[in-house]
Order: sequence, then structure tokens, then C-alpha cells
Amino acid sequence: VLPTTTPNRRFKTPVQQKENLIMASTGGGGSVTSAGSSLVGSAHTSSALQSSSAGVATASNATSMSAGAGGGSGGGGQGIEELLPLVTHLTNPEKREAVLLELSKIRENFSDLAPILWHSYGTVAALLQEIVSIYPLLSPPTLTAHASNRVCNALALLQCVASHPETRSLFLAAHVPLYLYPFLNTQSKNRPFEYLRLTSLGVIGALVKMDDADVINFLLQTEIIPLCLRIMETGSELSKTVATFIVQKILLDEIGLNYICATAERFYAVSTVLSNMVGVLVQQPSVRLLKHIVRCYLRLSDNVKAREALRQCLPNALKDDTFNPFLKGDVTVKKWLAQLLSVLGGVNAGGGSGGDVAGGGG
Repeated sequence: VLPTTTPNRRFKTPVQQKENLIMASTGGGGSVTSAGSSLVGSAHTSSALQSSSAGVATASNATSMSAGAGGGSGGGGQGIEELLPLVTHLTNPEKREAVLLELSKIRENFSDLAPILWHSYGTVAALLQEIVSIYPLLSPPTLTAHASNRVCNALALLQCVASHPETRSLFLAAHVPLYLYPFLNTQSKNRPFEYLRLTSLGVIGALVKMDDADVINFLLQTEIIPLCLRIMETGSELSKTVATFIVQKILLDEIGLNYICATAERFYAVSTVLSNMVGVLVQQPSVRLLKHIVRCYLRLSDNVKAREALRQCLPNALKDDTFNPFLKGDVTVKKWLAQLLSVLGGVNAGGGSGGDVAGGGG
């Protein structure tokens, strides 16, 4: 049963847990934006979305919408005539697993795969069925690698729909992201669970990557922030990176900054986790992760009251030369860190919109 979205007025700092999660490789370099994409790309996941209230079109309808879409670019000569039968077969339980795997491999060859998935009869319902079917395996944790791979192949198609401009709003209106939250809420150390969390984070990361205010408004009405905060403390480096990226993108939106700085509890929930992460990075440096932590701190400093609080609670490792040996080749992080220290060490002036945020609106 899918829970309804209710305003998340308060969230608590998650309890830090020691999890020996897998380390995944990413081709995203230093950017969390690319890391979020490569995360789900490496997972070869797949899924689609469909609003139960939005009605569904037929496969022929989808054909007309996607005429010329993706026309077999790069994918071994496959064209739309090969794609449509695969999409249709998603509603066949006997063929679904093989089709999910195939679509997850070729999804990037078709630019309009998302509208085809969304508007094809029964397709999204079949994909959501793949997701809810493994809920019983989450607690107690009995998820197998095979089951994890299969549902992740469904989630990759969800990412396509989440990132496509024609289907993103429909994706949100149907509250599809909520189906992923039980996956983000798991705490098992096993590889199948880490793989599942990582892929689910990639779907949310694809949403926030679009810089859409409607996305931020939706997420702030859900439990995404506490879910990300826990992963930021307990996940693998890649999971931490994508979760931090999601929080960063929420903060970069004015509504998101207002929300997190509206109460001391919310601010300290975020700043405490960021501080704990810095402490871990002192022992296990990661410039990629540090970059997004610093960016979060820098954005928080745009708020007047948050800025005052950061002058007291900013980790010493960011104030001294602890990370200098690791930042020689990254001009961006050095610039952001210098700017952060300058703002916190300067005169408390120029509040602008930050004054309104600190006033507790949100």
C-alpha cells in the first residue's frame, strides 16, 4: 500500500550505524550530477511510471508520439519497430524478466523511451508490480542478488521517466517516488540491498538534477531528507555521494534552503551529519564527496541564522589545512572552501533573502 505524502515538518538526526557496504565504481569523476547518472547507468536498472488517474494510451499512440525518436542510434541498428514489441511484452509475466534486462541495456539509445513507457497500456502498472513484489523480502532481509538485479532493471526505466521533460510531472503527480522509499529505508549490509539503495538513489538524483521547483516541493512533503541523511552516514562512498548530491540540490533551491533553515532542529540534523562525514573523510579522504559537503555548507551560509550557527559548529578540519594535500588538483573545492571561510569569518551582513529564511517561514 502506497503511503500518501504528508508535510514533513520535522526530521530527526538519524542514528549512525556501522555498515560494511559495498564500494561501487563510477565514471562520474568529481561531479555528483554525473555520479548520480552513472550510478543508475552502472546498475542497468529499468522501470516506468504511470499515473492511475492519468489514463493510458495504446502502443500505437506511443508510436505516433515517438516518431523518429531514438531511431536506433548506436544500439546495434535497433529501431522503433524493435522497441515497441519489447515494451508490449512487459505486461507478459512470462517474458517480463528478459524484457526488463534488454530494455535496461538499450534504454539510452531511444530518447523518447520514457513517453512510450508511460503511455503504453499496462506498462507502468507492470513495473510497479515488480517493485512492490519484493517488499516482503525487505524485512526480514531476505532479498537475493537475482531479485535485486531484476527490480533494479525496473528502476532504470523509472529513471528514464523521471528525467524526461514530458513525463517528469506525471511521474510526480502519480507519487511514484514513494514506491522507492522502502528501499531507501533498508539497513541490511548485504550487497543486494546496497545495490537496491544505490539504484533507487539514482532515480531521485535524476529528478533533482533537473532543477525543477516542482520536484523540490514534492520531495519536501516526503521523508527524503532523513532517508538521505542516514545513507550519508552509513552508506558506501558512492551512496553517500549521491545522497549528499540530493540534499545539495534541495538546498540550492530557495524553497529547500528556507525549509531546512526554518527550525533549529532541521538545521542541526543536516549540519550534524555533514560534520560527521567530514570526520570520516579525515581518515578516509574523498575529494568527490568533500566537494559536495563543502557546497552544502556554503549554501547553508547564505542564511543569516545558519551562518551564525556555522561559525560555532563548522568542523575544525575545514578551518585548518587538513584537506589541503588532497585539494591541490581541484580548483573548485578550494574556491568553495575559501569562500565559505571568508563568509563565516566576515561581518554578518547582507542577509537578503537569507533573513527571511531564518525568520522561520518555510
